[in-house]
Amino acid sequence: MSGGVVQLPLTLGPAGAVAALERVLLDGLDVEGCPARVGVPVPAGELLLMPAAAGGFAGVKVAGVAPGNPAAGLPRITGSYLLLDGPTLQPLALLDGAALTALRTPAVTALAVRALAAPDARELVVFGAGPQAVGHLAALRAVLPGLERATVVARRPGPAAEVAAYAAGLGLAAAVGGPAAVAGADVVVCCTTARTPLFDGALVPDRAVVAAVGSHEPDAREVDERLVARADLFVEARQVALREAGDLLLAGAGAERMANLTELVTGRAAVRHDRPRFFKSVGMAWQDLAVAAAQYEAAGRSGRSGRSGK
Repeated sequence: MSGGVVQLPLTLGPAGAVAALERVLLDGLDVEGCPARVGVPVPAGELLLMPAAAGGFAGVKVAGVAPGNPAAGLPRITGSYLLLDGPTLQPLALLDGAALTALRTPAVTALAVRALAAPDARELVVFGAGPQAVGHLAALRAVLPGLERATVVARRPGPAAEVAAYAAGLGLAAAVGGPAAVAGADVVVCCTTARTPLFDGALVPDRAVVAAVGSHEPDAREVDERLVARADLFVEARQVALREAGDLLLAGAGAERMANLTELVTGRAAVRHDRPRFFKSVGMAWQDLAVAAAQYEAAGRSGRSGRSGK
């Protein structure tokens, strides 16, 4: 792959990633028709293959999910992203797959939450103390400038305190708390490896929006059936949620209750503030492509034949 392939660092930032995702959706991407993720069990965990094409680019992420890595001081998510020129499929750039995931997943949440949160949202509760918790703090701070306080809920006090300190560095009044903190929340974000609900869904106020990003498995969930029953439901794509969104599947939610991200971003989905709004994300390949292509263009290489659908 020596024909002009570059190793591309990720400098886009949360606001740029959110804008890239929004642009692809407004340009007419059919989220319901995107290729499915391929997962292959391996001894260390799971290998994921995520191909996509949109506008003038194509690309594929090969990611590893290794649950045992954190105990050895290694990242749980690994991988690489190969960005291709759409018309010729010539390789253009390589990106760090884990860093790309850490940027695009919070950006997807931020794009949805920006549309779903109450205009005066001030109180944020974050479950988790890993890279996704940090990434979500930065992304939500970028799209919800009215946020004032963050409560971090995690199993281990040390990492929770570190994430709270990061939130304080973003200008938020930050503290470590427990699951009952959701009772005072305007925004709740779940980015953990939990397989069972993290809190009592009956505690969530009607004004709140809840986002869950921690799992893409049909038998794992971070929120309970009480929240799902009360909430209006939003997903990246209905057909993907019906395959992979355990939070919804285990609560018996059907496609007829779900609005997808395109409908939300374009204003076709109704957003009510008299009941909770729940956004479930499992991750889709078009999101990686949108952010990688935007990073490529931001790096000044848009003179090549690939373009992002402009």
